[in-house]
Amino acid sequence: MNKTLNSFNKIIDEIKNLKEVEVAYLTEPISEGKWSIREIIGHIYYWDKFNLEVMVPKMVNGGILPEFPNHDLHNAEGVQYLRGQSVESIISIFIETRKILVEHLTNVSEETRFRIGKGKRQYSVETFTKIFLNHDLYHLKQINEKLNK
Repeated sequence: MNKTLNSFNKIIDEIKNLKEVEVAYLTEPISEGKWSIREIIGHIYYWDKFNLEVMVPKMVNGGILPEFPNHDLHNAEGVQYLRGQSVESIISIFIETRKILVEHLTNVSEETRFRIGKGKRQYSVETFTKIFLNHDLYHLKQINEKLNK
């Protein structure tokens, strides 16, 4: 497993540690007008779910993956999808989905190159994963800032 995929996989440990945090703390907004930690975890999960179901199956050499969905609509859909779920169940479904996603990404050859939508750029599993690793790290920083207040 390359360094990027390994780091992407290690996000599981960071999220798993949140099981030790009081639920009330995980469900209040990280700051005024922002999501709660519960919603952030759900947001990360919902992107993993999308990548696992829609993007990874098309990661073949010369493949063209679909465009990413409108972020605002996708994020709103994710919030709806997870409505009523407990923090614990969202953490569990995140962990389960991330493990499967990493396994599937690991099974794509490192030589495989594909494009996304009408873009000209060639992606590899590593460059694709880096997008989402950076996304996760951004959100983990928000979570840690909230927890360290």
